Amino acid sequence: MDYLRINSIAKAIYLLLTGITILNPKLEAQTTVLHDYVQEGLGNNLALQQKIDNYSMSLQVLREAKGMFYPSLSFNARYTVARGGRVIEFPAGDMLNPVYQTLNQLTGEPFPLLENQEFMFYRPTEQETKIQLVQPIVNSQLYFNKKIQSTLTETERIDAEVYKCYLIKEIKTAYYSYLKAVRLASLIANTRILLEENIRVNESLYAHDKVTIDAVLRSQSELSKLESKQAESDKLVKISAAYFNFLLNRQQNAEIIDDSLLVIQEWLFNAEETASRAVKNREELLMLENYNKAADLNYKMVRYNKLPTLLGVAEYGIQGEDYNLDENSDYLMASVVFRWNIFSGFQNNAKIKQARIQKEMTEKRYEEVKSSIRLEATQAWYDLQASVKEIETSRKQSETMRNAFEIINKRYGQGQVSFVEYLDARNALVSADESLIINQYDYLIKMAELERVSNLYNDDATHP
Repeated sequence: MDYLRINSIAKAIYLLLTGITILNPKLEAQTTVLHDYVQEGLGNNLALQQKIDNYSMSLQVLREAKGMFYPSLSFNARYTVARGGRVIEFPAGDMLNPVYQTLNQLTGEPFPLLENQEFMFYRPTEQETKIQLVQPIVNSQLYFNKKIQSTLTETERIDAEVYKCYLIKEIKTAYYSYLKAVRLASLIANTRILLEENIRVNESLYAHDKVTIDAVLRSQSELSKLESKQAESDKLVKISAAYFNFLLNRQQNAEIIDDSLLVIQEWLFNAEETASRAVKNREELLMLENYNKAADLNYKMVRYNKLPTLLGVAEYGIQGEDYNLDENSDYLMASVVFRWNIFSGFQNNAKIKQARIQKEMTEKRYEEVKSSIRLEATQAWYDLQASVKEIETSRKQSETMRNAFEIINKRYGQGQVSFVEYLDARNALVSADESLIINQYDYLIKMAELERVSNLYNDDATHP
């Protein structure tokens, strides 16, 4: 009979909904397919690569800060040509001529008289070529600067790890959304087969005067509505596939392997344990701890800025009007430079207050984020528990609607119920099946979110 054929199609649709196996659902066991996609995304995602580049750049800044403790050696050369400028007068005649005149009178010997001398302050040509060595000896700013940069470099590394967790969640969510769209599209496609068969049955019944023409027209109208819904579903499949491939830095139309079986295992923790582990594992808090440490170091650096600095300088080179390498041209000089900034217009006091306020702000931010993480983890846990109940409810509803449809379809084939009753039963079955697909994959999406907020990727207890 025709209703048996329709029942077989409906049962085929039911098999579509068994692609997810749930075993006391609490913790998802990542499949090999999804695991491979996650690894591909971690290796190819452009945003993550930028985070890693930031960390690499920060490492070089740290090397620069460490290099400030080592001596600096430089080669300096200067050659000057001067014209004009100040004239320096040297009264050699005024000072020595009276002496010479006295000697002339006493000895009778003719001593020549001298004229006053004049010479330019800037020599016409002058050069200085030297090698200079500078070694910091005491400088608190260099010490704290290195400590701060080391802390900020570690923060950049943690920031990359935080984004990794976010990226894993996004890849999983995008993959589940894609599978959900595929399942819904398949459901619509199978429903189309059911509707086409229903049109054929109604046309047969109409030909034997068992139904009126409006049943045929209504069946054709339902098929037209389904075609519009199918177009929207196909668009959703393409969009979700494009976004998933975008996360993996692949071509938007790249093939995606459809994992037909996702197994759910037991979630190990209650709401309080989940929140506690989230606070323990979330690397955002470690980032804020480093920011607190950097703020504290900055406060100390500003406070110790009033201390003096000491450095050593050694130079060796040649000086003169020309480049001559002889004992009268070369020189060697060593210095110890001591500097103590006694007063700077109360600028240092203002900087100390700014650093103290910044330190207090980061401490308050840490407590705020800590509370936010606990709340976020608790909400995600309850969302997951609610999703479990929604799956069970939609599963029971799907089974009930399927049994009801089988009865209505049989009676409709026998002419015992109206087409309106038949149509209501079919629509209720399709709606229940759609709800089951959506709830199953929404559960997996919520699981991915709970994994992220709890950061179970870094929890050895969940990954033996």
